[in-house]
Amino acid sequence: MIAALAVPLVGALLIVLAGRKPNLRDAVTLITATTLFLCVASLTPDVLAGARPRVALAQILPGMSVALAIEPLGMLFALVASFLWIVNSVYSIGYMRGNRESKQTRFYAYFSIALAATIGVAFAGDLLTLFLSYEVLTLSTYPLVTHKGTPEAIRGGRVYLGLLLSTSVGLFFVAIVWTWQLTGTLNFTTGGILSGRASPLVAGILLVLFCFGIGKAALMPLHRWLPAAMVAPTPVSALLHAVAVVKAGVFTVLKVVVYIFGLEFLQGNGAADVMVYVAGATIVIASVIALRQDNLKRRLAYSTVAQLSYVIMASLLLVPWSVVGAALHIAAHAFGKITLFFAAGSIYTASRKTNVSQLAGIGRRMPWTMGAFAIGALTMIGVPPTVGFISKWYILLAAMDSAHSLVVVVLIVSTLLNAAYYLPIVYGAFFQSAPRTDLHGEAPLPIVAATVACAAGAVLLFWLPGLPLALSWDIVGGAR
Repeated sequence: MIAALAVPLVGALLIVLAGRKPNLRDAVTLITATTLFLCVASLTPDVLAGARPRVALAQILPGMSVALAIEPLGMLFALVASFLWIVNSVYSIGYMRGNRESKQTRFYAYFSIALAATIGVAFAGDLLTLFLSYEVLTLSTYPLVTHKGTPEAIRGGRVYLGLLLSTSVGLFFVAIVWTWQLTGTLNFTTGGILSGRASPLVAGILLVLFCFGIGKAALMPLHRWLPAAMVAPTPVSALLHAVAVVKAGVFTVLKVVVYIFGLEFLQGNGAADVMVYVAGATIVIASVIALRQDNLKRRLAYSTVAQLSYVIMASLLLVPWSVVGAALHIAAHAFGKITLFFAAGSIYTASRKTNVSQLAGIGRRMPWTMGAFAIGALTMIGVPPTVGFISKWYILLAAMDSAHSLVVVVLIVSTLLNAAYYLPIVYGAFFQSAPRTDLHGEAPLPIVAATVACAAGAVLLFWLPGLPLALSWDIVGGAR
């Protein structure tokens, strides 16, 4: 665990030292990403076998420490994040060079620090460690959001930093301190720590504080940071939407529900039902807004806002099916959305097109990119044979199991809206005519290869879902 946390930090230092030699710097980036994934993967067999390793790093106060620990949900998140960092690194090298971006050494160094923070979130043994890693992730991604240094980038970064810091300090940290005052501990514990120590009213207030305080989960109306951050280069958008930032948000919400509150303790609590409705409203409203966006990255951004709330809504259905569906959707959304953002960056690099209205016929010029885009779109819609179908299926089963008819309606409506704002792009790309002056081809090979690899992953996980399913069921004790 300590090695997994240290590798990207050491990698960041080596990237800076190799900054004057771009080829060496990029090699260090790839080696660091691969080493991190191998460290994380080496822990998986023990976790699947039931081991729950823990390392205490520092004791702050009684019941409040800085500690690393691994449980199945954190293992799943760390595997997804570390694997996709390898692919994102390949993509970033092609994108940053293909677009002749400046300050590339700083870019890769902060990227590496952000992945260290992500591993800290995944392997946090208690709420304090998670909060500290969560804040480091916010601060380390700010220079990536503002990378271009334009007035628009600075404004977007200000919204990004302001919303995420204000929600975490003003709401999330308050909930953490209140939890410690009630229980005397912040450790993540199977079955939760609040049962018998918090009244239903207090538990309901805490739940609301956690859900809105974890701003990276992008519940409306605290979602504006996410579309504002679209001013960043595409590899950063992929980091924000698929690998680290938003996944850290919904991962944290799910982890708090399962290991701080406990599913049984929250059942029948009115606040949980209210937050289900808030998540459902976020899904529908964000999907409608996405439908109206012509800028491709903004359409994808509002799609992310909607998709994140699937995880929150599922986690608060409070049945085993829902937790499995929520955990699986973290992985499904990661592979589907990173494919879509990679495709958007590929389109920009090859043709400088940024709007949906400009994409007629582009599939004939860029068949690999747009083929991958189509698979990413089907993953977000939830169509087989993509892993998005499996995660949505589990959420649907949970809604039926818990008699939440509203959730069933939200799933149906949002699926139709997803199809409405994705399928016309795919149709226009392959079946409409491109302007005669449009003579571009595919983007550089590293960009296209990374995009296709992620699309292939979304399909492969549909046919071979064993590992994520096993880890997801272990979160709820393996009860099927």
